[in-house]
Amino acid sequence: MATAMEQEMHEEVGKRRTFAIISHPDAGKTTLTEKLLLFGGAIREAGTVKARKASRHATSDWMEIEKQRGISVTSSVMQFDYEGHRINILDTPGHQDFSEDTYRTLTAADSAVMLIDAAKGVEAQTKKLFQVCRKRGIPIFTFINKLDREAQNPFELLEELERLLGIRSYPMNWPIGSGKQFCGVYDREKSQLELFQPEETGSVEVREVSGYEDPLVKEIAGDYLYERLCEDLQLLDVAGDAFDYEKVRSGELTPVFFGSAINNFGVQTFLENFLQLAPKPEPRNSTEGLVEPESGKFSGYVFKIQANMNPAHRDRIAFLRIVSGKFERGMAVKHVRVGKEIKLAQPQQFLAQDRDIVDTAYAGDIIGLFDPGIFRIGDSLCQSGAIVFDELPTFSPELFSKVTVKSSLKHKQYQKGLDQLTEEGTVQIFRTVGFDDIILGVVGQLQFEVFEYRMKNEYGVDIMLQRMPFQFARWVVDDKIDPTKFRINSQLVRDRNDHFVALFENEYAMRTAMDKMPSAKFLETAP
Repeated sequence: MATAMEQEMHEEVGKRRTFAIISHPDAGKTTLTEKLLLFGGAIREAGTVKARKASRHATSDWMEIEKQRGISVTSSVMQFDYEGHRINILDTPGHQDFSEDTYRTLTAADSAVMLIDAAKGVEAQTKKLFQVCRKRGIPIFTFINKLDREAQNPFELLEELERLLGIRSYPMNWPIGSGKQFCGVYDREKSQLELFQPEETGSVEVREVSGYEDPLVKEIAGDYLYERLCEDLQLLDVAGDAFDYEKVRSGELTPVFFGSAINNFGVQTFLENFLQLAPKPEPRNSTEGLVEPESGKFSGYVFKIQANMNPAHRDRIAFLRIVSGKFERGMAVKHVRVGKEIKLAQPQQFLAQDRDIVDTAYAGDIIGLFDPGIFRIGDSLCQSGAIVFDELPTFSPELFSKVTVKSSLKHKQYQKGLDQLTEEGTVQIFRTVGFDDIILGVVGQLQFEVFEYRMKNEYGVDIMLQRMPFQFARWVVDDKIDPTKFRINSQLVRDRNDHFVALFENEYAMRTAMDKMPSAKFLETAP
């Protein structure tokens, strides 16, 4: 017989769904997030990203630079309740320049929602992010967006999923037309029509039918669209993949939904199906084996650090994914890396930058911990033992700049900004061997712009960035490293953990160094 506490844990974990939304920029990801929040009653009015000259901005885009540019540059976390479920949404930046932040955030999700523009199909960044989900073997749910505009043939879109991403698909519903002709979707599971009425974004009219050959479908769709719909659905019934829940769970089959997030069409159907099919919190791998969510002892790991979420208070928040057990405000836990016990006094839950103090949380939840500078990305916290969760991925930077501060009087603020933004993962920092110059490494150019902007606006420091010609960074592991081997088209530096890193201008320089040092290992990620 289960104890009351075990029963409570089982129920609470079963309620939770923690997922990330991934897409190429401009596919409508932030808009979809807003509409999901509307259904959860978390917001009353969806801000539109396009109308950024107006006072409204998307709830999940809270940083000033995001409001100015109309893009997401940092992952945000939103929590709300819907029909007995506690939902944690991780809204990630779609822009490829912020892929590192996105990759780390994906480690905190149990499933992913892949958003695809119906006109553009599978785009480059979607492909990149999909591969990360694939490596983790997590379920992927697909929402094909913007059916209110002219779109590709739905079969071509499904074929792209298989050809470019290597995943089979099962359409849960099927569109009737697109663009100006778009009149709704046919729900294959429930045999019903959902009618698209662009002027009525508050609710969707649903008509029950006996099947897709019902005369009512013909009456609503018109002869041409009705004929196409019947042909398409007959083809799917005969040649399409069968629905297989186990394949969905293992990330081999993606349920596909069609809709228009900006018009709030298809979003509720998607959400209700998703909550039934998506997994509850999953176990996580650690030095002590798999850690089960319903095990009694609390544990979790830091997957993101964000400075200055509230510019007035200059605070730092460490985002913690709870892996197991029950979290209680004020509890003492072991900070495994530093080997000390700490008290978690002011845990917070989020709706982007709006937060509430949280008293209890369970496996699957994301909580924010006030960080006085003691946390790093990847840190494990646990109630007992010394659990260390699998390391979060780091990526080799591809662009490099030497950074200097314009005013020596601002050195203290400069150092603080440099330390905090590096710990956040905004940039990677390297120091040259011998000269102690500071070189920043990033995955995309926009990261330099965000770094410069935040140094000025959050720390009051003007900096100069001087681009360097390097294209590759490799961590060098060898008993004896000779800096003189890195003089031509390369440079030896140290990372923030004092590991040696070689920067190379081109592949030829990298191969030359490898030939000169046959005993050394040249690694793409930190050892």
